[in-house]
This record gives sequence, C-alpha cells and structure tokens, in this order.
Amino acid sequence: MNPLLDFSGLPRFEAFKPEYVTPAVDELLAANRALIGQLAADPRAPSWENFAAPLEDANEKLHRAWGQVGHLNAVMNSPELREVYNANLPKITQYYTELGQHQGLFEKFRRLEAAPDFARLSRAQRAIVAHELRDFRLGGAELPADKKARFLAIREQLSALSSRFSDNLLDATNAFAHYVADETGLAGIPADVVQTAREAAQQDGQPGWKFTLHAPSYLPVMQYADDRALRELMYRAYSTRAAEFGNKEWDNTALITGIVALRRELAQLLGFADFAEYSLEPKMAESPQQVLQFLNELAARARPFAERDLAELQQFARAELALHELAAWDIAYASEKLRIARYAFSDQEVKQYFPETRVLPGMFRLIETLYGLTIEADVANGWHPDVRFFSIRERNGNVLGQFYLDLYARPSKRGGAWMDDAITRRRVANGIQTPVAYLTCNFAAPVGGKPALFTHDEVITLFHEFGHGLHHLLTRIEQLGVSGINGVEWDAVELPSQFMENFCWEWDVLRPMTSHVDTQSALPRELFDKMLAAKNFQIGLQTVRQLEFALFDMHLHCDFDPAGTQSVADLLAAVRRQVAVIIPPAFNRFAHSFSHVFAGGYAAGYYGYKWAEVLSADVYSLFEERGVLDPATGGRFRDEILAVGGSRPALESFVAFRGREPKIDALLKHNGMIT
Repeated sequence: MNPLLDFSGLPRFEAFKPEYVTPAVDELLAANRALIGQLAADPRAPSWENFAAPLEDANEKLHRAWGQVGHLNAVMNSPELREVYNANLPKITQYYTELGQHQGLFEKFRRLEAAPDFARLSRAQRAIVAHELRDFRLGGAELPADKKARFLAIREQLSALSSRFSDNLLDATNAFAHYVADETGLAGIPADVVQTAREAAQQDGQPGWKFTLHAPSYLPVMQYADDRALRELMYRAYSTRAAEFGNKEWDNTALITGIVALRRELAQLLGFADFAEYSLEPKMAESPQQVLQFLNELAARARPFAERDLAELQQFARAELALHELAAWDIAYASEKLRIARYAFSDQEVKQYFPETRVLPGMFRLIETLYGLTIEADVANGWHPDVRFFSIRERNGNVLGQFYLDLYARPSKRGGAWMDDAITRRRVANGIQTPVAYLTCNFAAPVGGKPALFTHDEVITLFHEFGHGLHHLLTRIEQLGVSGINGVEWDAVELPSQFMENFCWEWDVLRPMTSHVDTQSALPRELFDKMLAAKNFQIGLQTVRQLEFALFDMHLHCDFDPAGTQSVADLLAAVRRQVAVIIPPAFNRFAHSFSHVFAGGYAAGYYGYKWAEVLSADVYSLFEERGVLDPATGGRFRDEILAVGGSRPALESFVAFRGREPKIDALLKHNGMIT
C-alpha cells in the first residue's frame, strides 16, 4: 500500500519513496474532485453532516499526504524528492485554487449559514463556516470566468516561484565551503566548532578545517573568529547567497520582482488596492496604515536606544579592538567582545551549561508544572536517525498529543526553526484524533561523544518552537478548521511561542536544566545574574533590525510598484534610512534570502512577530504578578489561549485571559525601554 494513502495512524516515513508521491496525489485529487461534484449536485439542503463534514474529511487526507511530502522536502531534501515535489506542486495549487473558486460549494456554504438550523451548530462550526465564506471571497469565487482563470494562473506561478526561491537559497547555501589550512586562522573560534570543522573537512577528504554557511558553522565564525579577513569572506558569501554574484541559476533577483508583481495583480483582481490589504483581511490588524503606524511608533521608541547601542559599540571597538571603522563583519564580533567586557561572560561560556540532556527534561518539566501534564519518550519511525518522538499525557495517562523532534542541522535540511502539523485534533467516527506536530531546529549536532550543547539563544529558539507545538497539541477543539493553530489570525499565531521565551529568563526554570558538560555543576547564580543584566544588551539594535524587515515587507506589498522606477533594493535602502542605524554594505542582498516573505507565509505579515510580541509580553506580565510557575495561571492560559484554537477571535481570547485589551507598555518594559 502507498504509505501516503494510509491515514490509520502516524506517517510511515520508513516506507516512503519519492515514486509514491505522484500516484498518491493523483488518486487523492481525483477522489476529492469526484466528491466535490457529488456535494455540489446534492439537491438536499446543506447541513454540517451531509456537506461540510465530508468535504472536511476529503481535504484533510490531501493535507496530511501532501504535508508529509512538503515536510520531507524541507528536512531530507534530495534531487529525486525535489523533482517530484515541484512536479506535483502545480497540481496541488490548482486544486486549492479551484476549490476556493467553486461556485457550487460557495453557494452551499451560503445556504448553510442562512439555514434556520445554523444557530444550533457549535461555535467552532459556525466559525469554520464564516472562515470558509471569507476564504471563498479571497479565493476568487466571486470573480467572472476570465478573471478566475487568471487568478488560477497567478496562484500556480506564485507557488512555483516561491518553491524555486527556496531551492535556490538551499543550493547556494550548500554550495559554499571554505577550508582554513593554517591553524592560526582559527584563533578565537570555540573548540567544539573547530572540531566539527575538522571532521567536516576529513569527510570531504580535505586537509584543514571546513566552514559553511549553515548557522552552526557560520554564526560562531562571525561572533568569535579573530581573523577579520575570514569574517569578511564568510559575511560576503552569506549576504550574497542566491544573488547575481554567484551561479546564475540560483539568482533570486527576478523571482523577487516576479513574486511581488504577481501578488499585487492577484490582490487587484479581487478589488483590493494592494496585496497588503488582501493579506490583512483574515488577520487581527485592520489595515496597512494601522500596521505602519504601529511599526513606526515602535521605531520612534527604539531608535534612540539603537543609536546609543551603536555609539557604545563604536567607542569600544576603537578603544579596545583597534577597529576604527566598524564593518558589517565586525558587528557580531565586537558585540561579543563588548558583552564579555561589560558583563564578564560569553555565549560560549554559557553554552557549556546547556547540554541537550538537561535542557529537554527541563523544558518538559516546566510544561508539566504549568499545565498538569507529563511528557515522555515514545516510539515512532522518523525520517532520520536523529529524530526522536514524544507523547504528552494528562495526569490520568490519556494521550493528548505527540511530536517529532529534529534538532540538528544537516545539508539536506533547510535553515531556520519551525513547527508544522502532521495530524490535527478532531472528532472522528471512533473518537478523538490525536494531534501530532513536527518540531524542527538547526542546532549543532553532538561532537566527540559529548551531548549537543545549546547557546542560551538556542534554548530560547527551542522554547519558541515548543510554544507553537503546544498551541497545536493542547487544543480542545474537535472541528478541524479551527483546531490547534488552524483559523488563528496569522499576526496572533506567534503569541504562544513568544510567551514561552520568557521562561528562559527565570532562575527557577533555568537552573534545573543546566549542568556543565565537563564538571556537571549547575549554572552559577552569579553567571545567571550577568546573563539577566545583559538580557537587553543591544535591544535597540535588535529591535530596529526587526522593524527594518517588517517595514520593508509591508511597504513592498503596500505602496511599492514593481513596474515603477524604484527597485526592491531602492525600497530596502529607503526603509533603512528611516529606521536602521547600521547600514549594510552595498553588496548585501538580504532580500534574496528573506524566505519568510518570499517562500513562507509571512508576506505582508512579518510585522506579526512584533505585533504578537506585544500580546505575549502583556500575557506574561500576569504570570509575573501571580508567580511564573503558578499552575492556576498556567491552567487559565491553557484554557483561554491554547485550548480554543481559532474558534474565536484572538483578541477575544486575549481579553478572556488578561481581563482587558493589550497594551504596548509590557513589551517596552520587558525590553528595558521604559521603567
């Protein structure tokens, strides 16, 4: 049996082969189209049971099968898998576009909403119908036939271009390798990074040490390498990935302008002024102008702190490092030296206290305390030997959810960290379907018989992604369309993940998850106090950098004309003049690797990170008032935020938990921008 067509339980990764993809996709699409024809032709008045439920069942099967393919393409990329993924992507895109434009289904949902029995549906079911009607309008269901055809063509082109953007970036990242022949060129780089580089060179049959553009190799070089020429070489390679300077086949320049132009055309087909308006329709934010006002207000608050941060860094670099002009490849290096000088600790020192063997149990213990759950290792077939599997249980032993954990970087895996859904909680014929999540990171693998060691920033990343996972796994909703993260406004979906980050700064949470890799001693309170003092180190620079990305994204999809005289690079330069205090060199091609916006779901939505940060800081302030490990407050957060999924508006869920609407003050206070 084709494993992609087996929905009886967990994905059968051990049986997967690329040649299964096309037959599975073709069979599911044919079955779904046949069902849609039957549902549209059914003369009965539409009900949840005879219309919405069967349609949901069919689409869930397609989502689960294609979700496995997309997941494997991201974590175990190969030429064979990439070929079948890209060959089937247009079919999937066409199906969902046809679905979103299907007049018969649109009318059925309209009739379902207008029926006398509609009020008897559950709140979750009514929310799904409302979301479906909105999505039909956004999917072009009300367009005339000729515009529907153009809408479909645009959707297919956008899918292909976004996939190509991601492939180009992965290929350009993988293609680069720099071998250091002389050991003196390694001065300053941490020993574990040097050892990994040595082993990588040996695997290639090369002498010396191999450095790549993957985060576990690239970031320590930029932060620690004393060799300025090495830092410059690595920075140039990293900041020009998938640009016109390298392999022309991997150049994302034309893809960027093509994607922006097509998005604009798609939005205008539906009567929106621009893609930003279209993108915000299902989000919390009401208009591009509201978002821009929010970002600009935050920028005005943050910029003085960023200017102070930069002045301090420049003064330190001149006085202590003989760097009279700070180049882009000096920033991380000089910042780390300043942090050590000011707070008397380094990231590398802290990293020795965070072995994976302590961090994971510590994170699980926090969840068990807050929500009255237990997390334990379980057994399932993964896609790589490094993948592990866990179950989350209620105290009575009932399984609530399960998750795969894939922590380490490898060449076949796209960069970054993310959570994705494998199976979503819902009520089925034989009871409740257990939700399952993928949690993916790109940390350095264990070296030399020791456990993997995480920087504190990596611990924060792990907590962040686990927050997304809990949002998916702890839902109590039984209808697929608003269960877990489904149906949650995109600018609120980061709330549970950013909320989790706060616990990484709590002594009672952090200390039990530490053990020095050599001495087994716990993190000293003195070192933690230094970390806490340094928490908002360069927060101004960090904030304006995020705002730079968010403003670039919003302007790109709001008031930028891809057919005009201003280029994408010109727009980014203008945004930087407005908010940035560090201007990258002219050769920097940040946009060419901005996957969130050009190959992910954050187009005209990158602002959501800051938007949700306001929500999460305000939520966490209640924990600070009542005790950060208070199970009662944890239970309330679970009940009002995590459990309800997309069954009600995110603002309503926030108010139900916090007792009022959000305020920006908590974020500014957490960031040290107000007392």
